[in-house]
Amino acid sequence: MSVAWIKADWPAPSNVHAGTTLRHGGVSENAFASLNLGDHVSDDQAAVVENRQRFAGECALPSAPLWLCQTHGINVAANIPPQPDTGTDAIVTRTTNAVCAVLTADCLPVVFAAMDGSEVAVAHAGWRGLCNGILEATVAAMQTSPGETLVWLGPAIAQSAFEVGIEVREQFIARQPDAATHFVENARGRFQADLYGLAGQRLAALGIHAVSGGNYCTFTESEDFFSYRRDGQCGRMATFIYRSEVA
Repeated sequence: MSVAWIKADWPAPSNVHAGTTLRHGGVSENAFASLNLGDHVSDDQAAVVENRQRFAGECALPSAPLWLCQTHGINVAANIPPQPDTGTDAIVTRTTNAVCAVLTADCLPVVFAAMDGSEVAVAHAGWRGLCNGILEATVAAMQTSPGETLVWLGPAIAQSAFEVGIEVREQFIARQPDAATHFVENARGRFQADLYGLAGQRLAALGIHAVSGGNYCTFTESEDFFSYRRDGQCGRMATFIYRSEVA
């Protein structure tokens, strides 16, 4: 089976290329079956190397990916390559053919592009990073104005499957009171959090309204996606973006 991936469905210019891998087409086994791209999840490293080679070939990547060294923080690496240091949850670049990539298995991957194709970025937005400002930090590191920025929200856990405690809700509301609209109390007195909605709200507050995506659920769509919350030990998908020369 060939590597399966989703092409970002957004109105980006033709020189911007972005998408997310599915879990099919690799050589990993058991909990990591089959296209695990994470090298930090106790999978066989030879399998991960093969999976990454297949990913690069099938997606026609022009260079080796610059992988985020994510920590659920808000640090942004700008004007790369070279490879970002540890503790990086977003990459911004104007370099041609620099492939920026993030690994996820429920957290929200977010890609950004200038409407003229001159700049791209990717961010890792788990609830902690999202709450603490990773999207704001990414936009601040970009040279493109918010009104000229496009965003695609990659596959993440949907609200129906993402239960959190009241303390998570309170942290979001402390930073943005209307975040309360993206939490629904359940029968256990806890809350279902909408990562897609919370991200869209933060982006709108920044002046970014050209937002696409947010149509998948990594937890419930088990045939296509890894999910840490569903399975515990599992593989990781990659969400990537790069810009080629403007035609």
